[in-house]
Amino acid sequence: MPRESLNDLVAFLAVAREQSFTRAAAQLGVSQSALSHTISLLEVRLGLRLLTRTTRSVAPTEAGERLLRTAGPAFDRINAELAALSVLRETPSGTIRINASEHAADAVLWPALEKFLPRYPDINVEIAVEDALTDIVAGRYDAGVRIGEQVAKDMVAVRIGPDMRMAVVGAPGYFSTRKRPKVPQDLTTHACINLRLPTLGGLYVWEFEKARRELKVRVEGQIVLNAAALMMKAALSGFGLAYLPEDRVRAPIADGRLVRVLADWCPPFPGYHLYYPSRRQPTPAFRLLVEALRFRG
Repeated sequence: MPRESLNDLVAFLAVAREQSFTRAAAQLGVSQSALSHTISLLEVRLGLRLLTRTTRSVAPTEAGERLLRTAGPAFDRINAELAALSVLRETPSGTIRINASEHAADAVLWPALEKFLPRYPDINVEIAVEDALTDIVAGRYDAGVRIGEQVAKDMVAVRIGPDMRMAVVGAPGYFSTRKRPKVPQDLTTHACINLRLPTLGGLYVWEFEKARRELKVRVEGQIVLNAAALMMKAALSGFGLAYLPEDRVRAPIADGRLVRVLADWCPPFPGYHLYYPSRRQPTPAFRLLVEALRFRG
């Protein structure tokens, strides 16, 4: 097969998988116009339309889907074998792509990477921050990071953080006119800062447990947010109670800017785990990063 044909197939696979000329062009390091021209020439050469283009989306045709199913896995196997060859090099190298939530990236990944990356200048790490539960295989990530209970059973999971706890907090000014809740049911009379997660679609239900008794409370309030940093600001400004990871609110609780309630209803739960497909062949660079992240507390 001519080299040009291989390059054209790589271009097609990138567009078909990303379903976007913009993202595929950025991934391949070429211009959108050049990429579009390459795909058009491939379609002319094959005598088939491979992609359906609209002003808002790109999707494979029936012929495109067939080519994606057959050529895609073959190219993936070739890339995997090339990546595995790095074991022959003395210096570990390569790019590792990780999908993680905002809190995991900030609390666990970055502190470890600050120490890891200077020791291995030939290893590159890309972190994609998403709070939605992403299919790391479809997204072509090497690994993902989520709390232990969210990791699928068919994945290899490595604990990289301690147990976590949630905390219900509010500003002192908020409590100046309201009684502090003593049980989770009391939250129904309070203004609460709601969280909307992409995975759930609806509003997050606050979870509590005490003496093996589990409670879930749907709270109400004036504000709905989808970022922990904004929830913290809203709580500090006195707009209501927030339900946040304990480590995020430890400092403002200590200096009196926030008051914690219902602590006895917030037990520890399994912390963050790095996970990846069991069939994945780890590269030397990936194995080094896993060991650097592994929790030993």
